[in-house]
Amino acid sequence: MVDLTHEMAALWASLGPGRPDRGRVIQFISATSGEGTSTVAREFARLAAVRARKPVWLVDADLNNQTQQGLIAQDAARFGDLGRSAVASPNGSAFFTVQPGLRGRDGRPIADALLLSARPCLGRRLWVTYFRAEVLRAGQRAVALPRGAYWDAMRRHAETVVIDTAAADRSDFGLVVAPFADAVVLVVAAGAADASMGAGLRDELENAGARCAGIVFNRAEVEPPSFLRRVMG
Repeated sequence: MVDLTHEMAALWASLGPGRPDRGRVIQFISATSGEGTSTVAREFARLAAVRARKPVWLVDADLNNQTQQGLIAQDAARFGDLGRSAVASPNGSAFFTVQPGLRGRDGRPIADALLLSARPCLGRRLWVTYFRAEVLRAGQRAVALPRGAYWDAMRRHAETVVIDTAAADRSDFGLVVAPFADAVVLVVAAGAADASMGAGLRDELENAGARCAGIVFNRAEVEPPSFLRRVMG
């Protein structure tokens, strides 16, 4: 697996310290698929967890393409073994809802929060979420909620919450969630045919009320081991 520790340390320093009385939420997103957003988000979460005094959470918010737990399980040498699954909401809130809503065999509604679990690694310093998309029936889908209750709850529970969201060309999920993050980091693959799309997404995010920290150019596939370069927008 790719090790971006040095580059993530530079990004961590550039974002500055968080507040001691509350955790912070940092979202990673790209304009188009294949930019390496999940890799960057995962490595940043790992570094944050190594440095943290409270739990760090990696929220796999690409709900139709859950990959983070599986990839971490394949890299046990760096992340450790995944622990037992637990409910991933401190207070029963969720950042998504299933439409039409799920119902149990008794006909009663199933709370959205019950579909999101988390497993610990790195000695329980890092928690990684998983959305049970496999229980959805034909015609059902998860949509982002335009409110911050879940993220506010997580700020009281975790030191850092890292959100890995689907590329904007596949889903508007990240655009809906972005205004509730403390900082949004855009990921662009170095050598991309149209790097200006990252700047265009930045403008769209800021118009929606998001706080964009800058753009990361991910060079993991073309120029190892110097992977990232960060520029302020």
